Amino acid sequence: MSVAAAHEVGVVAVEATGVVRLAAVADVECAVAQPDSRQVHAWYPASPCGDGCRAGVGASAAGAMLMAARTVKLVLAVMTIAVAGALVTPLPRLVRRAFLRASALTMLRAIGIRIVIDDRRPFGSRTRGLVVANHISYLDILAIAVVQPSRFVAKSDVASMPLVSVLARRFGVITIDRGSLRSLPGVVDVATAGLEADASVAVFPEGTTWCGGAQGRFHPAFFQSALDAGVPILPVGIGFTVDGCRTAEPGFIGEDGPADTLRRVLRSRRVVVHVCLHEPQLPHGDRRELAARCELLVRSVHRERGTATPTHRG
Repeated sequence: MSVAAAHEVGVVAVEATGVVRLAAVADVECAVAQPDSRQVHAWYPASPCGDGCRAGVGASAAGAMLMAARTVKLVLAVMTIAVAGALVTPLPRLVRRAFLRASALTMLRAIGIRIVIDDRRPFGSRTRGLVVANHISYLDILAIAVVQPSRFVAKSDVASMPLVSVLARRFGVITIDRGSLRSLPGVVDVATAGLEADASVAVFPEGTTWCGGAQGRFHPAFFQSALDAGVPILPVGIGFTVDGCRTAEPGFIGEDGPADTLRRVLRSRRVVVHVCLHEPQLPHGDRRELAARCELLVRSVHRERGTATPTHRG
């Protein structure tokens, strides 16, 4: 079974050189696999995406020399960030945020991913708040950290994931056990405390990863933390492309382990991560209504300029 998606999105590309250009993001079709069999309760977040979502949308393969060079760059970046992070941790928050942003960008560059930013926030609205984003890969954390340094809510085994673990340990990741509903209120309280302490907190309301050609529903639980702290909600849309066509190669889906995702990225050429920053939403009303509104905003970027594009089937 497949879920079709073929839309084009206008974005602004901010490259390492500072050059700004327009780019196009084209969705491909998502081949949906069977639901996750590891569910442990009725509300356990599950994604139907699997290996079939990657069929026919592989990135251009890099040579062995380029893969080796990227691996060396990544190892050096991780070592440098780990050492420098210990020195930065006691410094003021503004310094830590700048370091987090620079560290995330360095890691993305090391593995060959260029970042593209479409900032739709009104002038003067760039503030802290609850960042809510769709979820494709643990690399999403690096992309968000570049544009909105935050404390991230991530599943409890995030510390074992490559790339992310270095930043997670240094910058206070908030862990959550997705298999335990009892732990959820406490994690929401921790997120609320972070927001009240003048830090941005980033969550993935889908609760699990999707391939990018399809998305899950935004669950409302963490929106309560924005309501309680009285801070705006900052919707963010994330997507990965190669040559303008959406790719699931960087995805962390199906039976993937962290190393599988990293291996595919290291061997891929011209991978771009697109980050769309939507207008902040005021913390008013019901958390379910807020979740639905932010979900629509994140989805809307895929529907703005729909054109016929190549698709795939699993």
